[in-house]
Amino acid sequence: MDSEQEVIAATRLWLEKAVIGLNLCPFAASVYRDGRVRLRVSDQHSASALLQELRAEMHYLIGVDPRRCETTLLIHPRALMDFIDYNEFLAQCDAAIAAAGLEGELQVAGFHPDFQFAGTEPSDIENYTNRSPYPMLHLLREASVERAVAAAPNTQQIYERNIRTLRALGHEGWRKLWRGRRDLAG
Repeated sequence: MDSEQEVIAATRLWLEKAVIGLNLCPFAASVYRDGRVRLRVSDQHSASALLQELRAEMHYLIGVDPRRCETTLLIHPRALMDFIDYNEFLAQCDAAIAAAGLEGELQVAGFHPDFQFAGTEPSDIENYTNRSPYPMLHLLREASVERAVAAAPNTQQIYERNIRTLRALGHEGWRKLWRGRRDLAG
């Protein structure tokens, strides 16, 4: 099992080379470079324990000044390794946000090593826009999302550009990007 330092190092590499390096999220670079992305590694093995940790992280994020911490990646390398289970768990995350009265305040975005969009094949390159080295839950502030959308009003173009970027890169280009990092090469 990978250590916490290895998990964080792989996640940082993925953020720097894929998310920021390929500009998959044009809003990530400044927040990451400013040190306002909280990387938390969970030791939880079960979905129920991970949900408890997510609740605690939600309250942390709401309570901290966004100038110190804008967003959280809750990385869970020991829970929800199966993508179907993980995908179903995302509904529980949304329910936890609602139960905490934080709808309109927080949202969760999903990243997983086996991420697959509906209507795609597992090997389709566009799935790699949401493929991360480990399963993770990205807690975002709604206000941050609203500011990002206001700055780039046609966010659908981002998704379409990401697909074009990855199709141009292809599987071979994706593998080359990671230079021997089998955990990230897909």
